[in-house]
Amino acid sequence: MDTELLDRAIIFAVQAHHNSERRGKGFPYIVHPMEAVEIVSTITPDQELLAAAALHDTIEDTDVTVEQLRAEFGDRIAQLVHAESDQINGVLFNGENGDEEATWHARKQAAIDRLAAAPHDAKIVAMGDKLSNMRAIWRDYQAKGDELWKIFHCTDKSAHEWHYRGLAASLSELSDTFAYQEFVRLIDDVFKK
Repeated sequence: MDTELLDRAIIFAVQAHHNSERRGKGFPYIVHPMEAVEIVSTITPDQELLAAAALHDTIEDTDVTVEQLRAEFGDRIAQLVHAESDQINGVLFNGENGDEEATWHARKQAAIDRLAAAPHDAKIVAMGDKLSNMRAIWRDYQAKGDELWKIFHCTDKSAHEWHYRGLAASLSELSDTFAYQEFVRLIDDVFKK
């Protein structure tokens, strides 16, 4: 198996996320993209999709640009990472260009809509990210209960349920994968009626 591309992407992601912590988690940020790679690997062996999963937060959460990714990894990976990045009307959102709390609903609706219309490959990369996020929410919810929602910019549990159920609907074309099935189970467990 030729993993040269994935190896380069992992090294690039490690360097891009160097010395950063996953917000409020107490562990290095790079753990999240590596978990996303693991999840994507349960769906496909496509090295470009695995590389995009490793890099999925670089243009949103670091100084890396789409152009740098394109130059280093090619157009397909750059497009996949860009598609997974937080944006409204094509403008990347990085927390410095707007109030995160005020724009939360609009950004989440934009993500749901983008994913619904996204090509299959982009949905696979997104599945890695979204399932990793949902696993973290599930673990934290087991420990903190409804106190968990206070750490987010949006503290309304029902808004998070709306967001994650919307993501699940947008990613439903992956419903035959173990990753999607786990995603839905965790959503149902955290947001049980």
